[in-house]
Amino acid sequence: MNVLLVGSGGREDAIARKIRETDNLYSVVSNENPSILGLSRNVIKYNKNTQEIVNFAKKNRVDIAFIGPDDILNTDLVDSLIENHIPVASPGQKAAMIETSKEYMRNLMERHHIKGNIENKLISDKEVLKTFFENNDTEYAVKPIGLTGGKGVKVMGLQLSNVAEAIAYASDIIDRDGKVLLEKREIGEEFSIQAFTDSKNVVFMPVVQDYKRLYEDDLGPNTGGMGSISDKNFILPFLSIDVVNEARGILNDIVTAMREENNPFKGVIYGQFMSTAQGVRVIEINSRFADPEGINVLTLLQSNIVDIFLDIYSGTLKNNIKFKSKATVLKYIVPPGYGIKPVETELTIKDRIETDNFKVYYSSVSGTLNHVTTTKSRSLALIGIGDSIYEASDIVEDNLKYITGDYYIRHDIGTEAMIKGKIKD
Repeated sequence: MNVLLVGSGGREDAIARKIRETDNLYSVVSNENPSILGLSRNVIKYNKNTQEIVNFAKKNRVDIAFIGPDDILNTDLVDSLIENHIPVASPGQKAAMIETSKEYMRNLMERHHIKGNIENKLISDKEVLKTFFENNDTEYAVKPIGLTGGKGVKVMGLQLSNVAEAIAYASDIIDRDGKVLLEKREIGEEFSIQAFTDSKNVVFMPVVQDYKRLYEDDLGPNTGGMGSISDKNFILPFLSIDVVNEARGILNDIVTAMREENNPFKGVIYGQFMSTAQGVRVIEINSRFADPEGINVLTLLQSNIVDIFLDIYSGTLKNNIKFKSKATVLKYIVPPGYGIKPVETELTIKDRIETDNFKVYYSSVSGTLNHVTTTKSRSLALIGIGDSIYEASDIVEDNLKYITGDYYIRHDIGTEAMIKGKIKD
């Protein structure tokens, strides 16, 4: 079959490799990702021209399409492809609002009395904002309503050290977007659950934990994600099965609520959850594979991804999707200064570096498989596959000697010290 993939980051490289196991790949890319280019029969550059992509799909007789990045889901591309009789296994622009509008997501949960919602306040007036903080000693997460690339949320007590900083940041968001969302700060362990859905059936993937903070020991500013872990039993050693099942139930209820409101969601949906002393809380809901967490589950996926895409589109998704029973640890190589003042650089990757238990996915880079030029974003996703999280982390570290150049990486992700520090007695 001919499959269209839109996107060119590490997540899309992982999707592209799964597609090419069985079928032909046609790609729309923002950067000249050498891995995706090498896997594709034909490629065009993404320039926000929906009609050009539709024409490309028609010309290459595409049987099914999948859209990777959140910002492209926030356009008319999916709807235009479907209008032109090209099947898509991704949500249209209205359904993607579950990610692109935090206001829509919170209100949907409230309307349907879905567990896990967080106390929140939407404010569009800066005087009201100031009064709200003056009369409230609760700590809040300050969030733009729309997409932030994982970098727009700032939390009091973390990135915001006092009320004055919170008011200033929230005011800037109001100036830019017209409104800001304040959510009560929750304390607990975050985790991600991704799922395939055809709007009726929901098939869950292994639980993953993402590490957004730039520096080791979870310090520094938020990034798009410095790495992620999964365990061989598909949950994590510091989470109970009851917590995981509660989160799965919430995600299922959200899919049901969207269908009941005549806004059916088809594609990959995932929840960023937090396990708190008061139960599971929804941090955000997203409308595609996560990056980096999607790379973990795609590396483990044993079932035919194109068959899954076809079942999503046709509404015949089956609960028979298989994943390898292995642990994974992903660590992103990023350019120097990433997250603050990034500097483009060059990296050299030894030929045939990949093995059964180690993979390199190419992200925002160009060049060849052995020599890449970075952008100011994430560069290479290195993933170890082992019988334990610790082993998978060590596999990544053991292979760093094969990659040379100036870069930054968080070595602590998936280490024994990190994991044991999260396990409560």
